[in-house]
Amino acid sequence: MIDQNIALALTILFARIIETSIETTRLIYIGRGHQYLAAGIGVIKVAIWLLSTVLVLTNLQNIPAIIAYVAGYGIGTIIGMRIETRIGIGSVVVRIFYPDDPSFLVGRLGSMGYGITRINGTGYHSSPVAVLFMVVPRKELGELLGFLEKDYPELLYTVEDIRTVSEEGRLFYGKRSNWFRRFFGL
Repeated sequence: MIDQNIALALTILFARIIETSIETTRLIYIGRGHQYLAAGIGVIKVAIWLLSTVLVLTNLQNIPAIIAYVAGYGIGTIIGMRIETRIGIGSVVVRIFYPDDPSFLVGRLGSMGYGITRINGTGYHSSPVAVLFMVVPRKELGELLGFLEKDYPELLYTVEDIRTVSEEGRLFYGKRSNWFRRFFGL
């Protein structure tokens, strides 16, 4: 049978991992403007936090429980960030800096469903470039970056989060999930 101190430490560890993963996800939803979803997640998070904190504070002589409390925070943060990557809620701006005529690349990206805006630019230390802007659903980002890294490994690109996007414009012309699935990032 498992010793009570070890069982307590494992309970605290798993509670902290779940609580911190939920908190990390909640902060991401806050940053993306999903206030009601973030509030609902926050209620669950506080309940789990209260449980794990009470268990530690009532057993301060149990060193494995204290270590489990601290370790659960670190592990939960990593897991929460991985959950956020899988959820893929929201959109990002992808900027591609193309040193030649980008017509062929624009055609390929357009056929994949991406809307593209092209701006010509120059720099102090570089020759003229075409800067391609795309607003991409986060769920599609992995496919786009995989394509760019495989077929155009020399390209410079940047990716930036977007907090709010107007719903009037259509940004991605590929397959879209229904609004319910998009709301929950599924």
